[in-house]
Amino acid sequence: MGLGAVPGRQAAFREGLEQAVLYAKALGCPRIHLMAGRVPQGADRAAVTGEMETVFLENLRYAAGVLAQENLVGLLEPINTRITDPQYFLDTPQQAAAILQKVGRPNLQLQMDIFHWQIMDGNLTGNIREFLPIIGHVQVAQVPGRGEPGSPGELHFPYLFQLLEDEGYQGFVGCEYRPQDTVEGLSWLRSYWDKRGHPRVVQ
Repeated sequence: MGLGAVPGRQAAFREGLEQAVLYAKALGCPRIHLMAGRVPQGADRAAVTGEMETVFLENLRYAAGVLAQENLVGLLEPINTRITDPQYFLDTPQQAAAILQKVGRPNLQLQMDIFHWQIMDGNLTGNIREFLPIIGHVQVAQVPGRGEPGSPGELHFPYLFQLLEDEGYQGFVGCEYRPQDTVEGLSWLRSYWDKRGHPRVVQ
């Protein structure tokens, strides 16, 4: 789950970053997810938060410099600690935004995974509007089952997609979900295109 905020692993973080840059350049991928890592097993989160944030800030400043030389963007993704990983250090958009503000580097941005944001905080409309200026990538999955947008769950994706459009989001939307069937799992996308008069790419 990454090493960005893990005390004593700064050297390993830098080695991993160098490898990730090589992969990104080979693939033509302009963004790299800088994973924070987990609160050490047995440690009290509140007791180690200060030290872990200090390490994270140090590593992010270093990463921002390396990525800037390659014209790459680093992304911070909050991951929910209620279902996915109770030990993950970075778990809310508010925490991530505060860290980004402290680092103050324009090539570090927020990665919004709607699945995690809904589980941790809800208030998706307000949070999208508040944090969109610093969002560099969006990922989607239904809650709570992490299925495709058209599957049963808490979220109404036609509204959320329209909100992203209305608020001016121009980036990619990553499909980080578990479909019951890969082809049928894209029916939501065909419907989305049909409503906008776009030609179908998926057959």
